Amino acid sequence: MLQLNRTKANALLLGVTGGIASGKTTVANLFADLGVAIIDFDIISRQVVEPGMPSFEEIVEFFGEEIVDRDGHLDRKILSGIVFQDERKRKRLEDILHPRIVDTFIGQANEITKKAPDAIIQAVIPLLFEVGLQDLVHKTLVVYISRERQIERLIKRDKITRDHAANIIKAQLPIAEKAGMADFVINNENSLDDTKSQVEELWKKLKQIQDNP
Repeated sequence: MLQLNRTKANALLLGVTGGIASGKTTVANLFADLGVAIIDFDIISRQVVEPGMPSFEEIVEFFGEEIVDRDGHLDRKILSGIVFQDERKRKRLEDILHPRIVDTFIGQANEITKKAPDAIIQAVIPLLFEVGLQDLVHKTLVVYISRERQIERLIKRDKITRDHAANIIKAQLPIAEKAGMADFVINNENSLDDTKSQVEELWKKLKQIQDNP
């Protein structure tokens, strides 16, 4: 479990995950509307691979200059196409990124709890279960949609082929398996109002957990 700097902190860390394109950002924003702080691992993952950062140099050294775009940044689409077709390369990318992402997360969580010791913090972690980051948080939440809906949304969002979308999803644990491992599940198959109602109910439960540890 993540050790926060303030020994009297009563912060509650919620790990928010799900399948790609399942609506994690939508759920995170609904929680934010209720005052729940967000630490997004996707944002951190972009920060740690900015040109000049150690992760950037290691990734380019391993994968080659072809993954660098004309502006000198990583071409995430090309890199994604490589790693989701090669398990060894995907594992190498994770080994480069995850220690630095976790260090950044811990720093951000501690900054939040210095100002708000009783904060509820949501850590949006796409690969929470795949890379075994459950010990970073107190409770886990899976945002659920069916595999077919995942594929449809991913094709539309990223403008990629069905085969590419299927390969990306295949590299993650099946979403139903994640749901079985989580403390909480929000079904994001229906309307935004339905999802919002589920978020509000879970927020009440989280407050109760804080008040009755």
